Amino acid sequence: MNTEKIKIILGYTMVCLVWGSTWMAIRIGLDSVSPILSAGFRFLLASAALYIYMKYKRVKIQTDRRSVVLYIILGVFSFVIPFGLSYWGQNYIPSWLASILFAVMPFFVVIFSRIAIPEEKVNSDKIAAMILGFLGIFVIFSKNLSWDTGFSFWGMIAVLLGAVLQAGIAVTVKKYGEHLHPLTMNFIPILICGVTLTLMGLAFEDISAIKLDSKAVVSIVYLAIFGTIVTFTTYYWLLKKINIILLSLTSFVTPIVAVVLGAIFMGEILTSRDLIGSSLVLIAILFANFKDLKNYLVAQRAGAND
Repeated sequence: MNTEKIKIILGYTMVCLVWGSTWMAIRIGLDSVSPILSAGFRFLLASAALYIYMKYKRVKIQTDRRSVVLYIILGVFSFVIPFGLSYWGQNYIPSWLASILFAVMPFFVVIFSRIAIPEEKVNSDKIAAMILGFLGIFVIFSKNLSWDTGFSFWGMIAVLLGAVLQAGIAVTVKKYGEHLHPLTMNFIPILICGVTLTLMGLAFEDISAIKLDSKAVVSIVYLAIFGTIVTFTTYYWLLKKINIILLSLTSFVTPIVAVVLGAIFMGEILTSRDLIGSSLVLIAILFANFKDLKNYLVAQRAGAND
């Protein structure tokens, strides 16, 4: 096995493990810092580190009108609102459940792509996978479907809404953002998110209850450096090295990592209803990519035999 293949395997493994662990890291940080302020600190630190990296790489920020409009849209609808909702929601639901709910994002990407980009084809396998995935979500939510819904219900709604918004923005970037450099595409929106959420947290949250202890510092630094910069940089590198079908399977692996870590380190317990619903979602994600993955592996094998 050559050096590049080893790097690809290590990079892929790292992305799955780190993104799977970010949900637990968020939950740990919320014990010390309020949700909106915690997210704000994370993205302020990430934007500062990313700016230094961009300076080192001599990457210039694109400032044409189209780019600026996309920066603002990304900042608000891909970061400020979704991450604000996700952080708030995790006050009331386990980290593993948040990761499962967010994992339905690819299904909404398919739906929005069909609406915004008509030439995008949606085959029967993907439609079946979406139905199965949404059935899993219904099973998870069904335990809280009553007139007397508590914070756990609204926590799930918040995380799910965040996933829907990010799916919509992913399609927007695919359609209008091909000219954007990956680093500037992340830096400006992350900066907007960091400033906005920090100001909102200072204005509306109880600052007196904040404890900048070791748990808070480790959580914020880990999420900023590893959960934001390192993973996204590696992800874009992998995008150029391996097939996107293989890369898309990270959305299947990361929730499993989150479930395992939540059970081991946070003592989070899955009910039978949660387990059934989560399994349906994960099976749906795998099923949605299975045919494409099979075709890709067959093509790879045929190429190796030529």
